[in-house]
Amino acid sequence: AIITHAHSDHAKWGCQQYLSHHFSAPILRLRLGADITLETLEYDEAIFINGVKISLHPAGHIVGSAQIRLEYLGEIWVVSGDYKVEEDNISTPFEPVRCHTFITECTFGLPVFNWQPQEIIMDEIHTWWSRNKTEGKTSVLFGYPLGKTQRLLKNLDPDYGKVLAHGAVWNTNEAFRNIGVDLPAMELITKETDAKKFEGAMILAPPSALSTPWMRKFKSKETAMVSGWMNLRGAKRRRPVDKGFVMSDHADWKGLLWAIKETGATKILATHGYKSTFAKYLSENGYEAYEVDTLWEGVGIDEKEPDTIDPTNDSAA
Repeated sequence: AIITHAHSDHAKWGCQQYLSHHFSAPILRLRLGADITLETLEYDEAIFINGVKISLHPAGHIVGSAQIRLEYLGEIWVVSGDYKVEEDNISTPFEPVRCHTFITECTFGLPVFNWQPQEIIMDEIHTWWSRNKTEGKTSVLFGYPLGKTQRLLKNLDPDYGKVLAHGAVWNTNEAFRNIGVDLPAMELITKETDAKKFEGAMILAPPSALSTPWMRKFKSKETAMVSGWMNLRGAKRRRPVDKGFVMSDHADWKGLLWAIKETGATKILATHGYKSTFAKYLSENGYEAYEVDTLWEGVGIDEKEPDTIDPTNDSAA
């Protein structure tokens, strides 16, 4: 299996051999088992398997995410996995790869999805945090522990206060930190953590922590969810949180169209998301486009419409 990234709907147990970018290795071993047979590559490093030239290229989705380039007898296909085209200060930025056929995700493949720049969203988060701190409240920010919380941690201003983490966030961050990924300091929340540390602090937690006994640690708090689905009216209402911030690790409508154009591909296979609508739009605009069903369509906070999300599942964000 050639793995684009370590989210659970893109990396499954049961293969005899795995190939990924080296930044994905610690998470794959954490999730699939330390004894898996795993080979890793750097970006742009090529190998040959059965005469097919294979290389990995930055997808910008999360740390270590990759597009897979496959070349055989002059024909080039690229499997995008999940990707975003905005730089986030932590992931290696997306690079368009020229090809004949491009397999694209379209998680947010509708014109309604149009992201604001990251800088604007982080300003909103800092303003929210500052207000909560002034009122003596704890700010609890929910985001997927693989991808979203590294992005948030990297872009939070430490001058605003302390940042503490749920165990799921802490473990993922430590796995990255141990292989040299530069992440700011944060503190793990344990049973022994003094409750006084929570006042005015920022807590990073996974969506699975919502409505669990763990939340009772924070007596006076404001909660918020970070997700592309917060763009939709009613999405926050379906979640027991006080506020929603629209930030996704997937490309929006304009980002998807820009990425496809930059590949130069004439044949597009659309998967993961609004594939029927997206493929139809591409077909009407000069592409040979098809929708492709996959076994795993994504079941996490940034992968399904809000009314079908299972908050206890921890797949892609």
